[in-house]
Amino acid sequence: MRINENTLLEGKNIVLVPYNSDHVPRYHEWMSSEELQKLTASEPLSLEQEFEMQCSWREDDDKCTFIILDKQKWAEPSVPEEQCMVGDVNIFLTDPDDHSLAEVEVMIAEPGYRGRGLGKEVTQMMLCYAVNRLGVRKFEAKIALNNTVSIALFKKLGFGELSVSEVFGEMTLGMNVDEAPHSLLLCNSDFMQEHDYRKARESRH
Repeated sequence: MRINENTLLEGKNIVLVPYNSDHVPRYHEWMSSEELQKLTASEPLSLEQEFEMQCSWREDDDKCTFIILDKQKWAEPSVPEEQCMVGDVNIFLTDPDDHSLAEVEVMIAEPGYRGRGLGKEVTQMMLCYAVNRLGVRKFEAKIALNNTVSIALFKKLGFGELSVSEVFGEMTLGMNVDEAPHSLLLCNSDFMQEHDYRKARESRH
């Protein structure tokens, strides 16, 4: 999705930047992990296929992807951006006739960053961005049944269980922004700042 190609979102502990070709090799390393393949229900791709996927995600009108960076590391100009990568977060507009409905996915790929509350911060930032910039009002999340940490995270954020598929081994959770008790939080962007990604990258060099 082109809408976020120059967007940087700055939170308390993390920074979200658009997924570009510089990130692909590190992303490919992550997705070579059998653990992440199972948690994300993904098939392994070659590096060439990963580059093609990155281009596709950038051009598609129904996918919005950010790479999660460690804010403290990223603040050090001497540290290459690829070495600041922690994971990724995605919004998929799943209904061509209803752009107010979206599926959200979050992956903290680096094991050392799990269990530190980053998943919650990332998800809140992405939901807020989707509400304010993409006009999303209804969210869904499909999570593997064995990924109990992610299921608990989304439930804490106000998502309710919609269905369970034993065949696919996943649970679908959902939230309507207008009905959820967390709706005010989702639409309040005070906890994050939006910047021009190009200028931010230039300032690091």
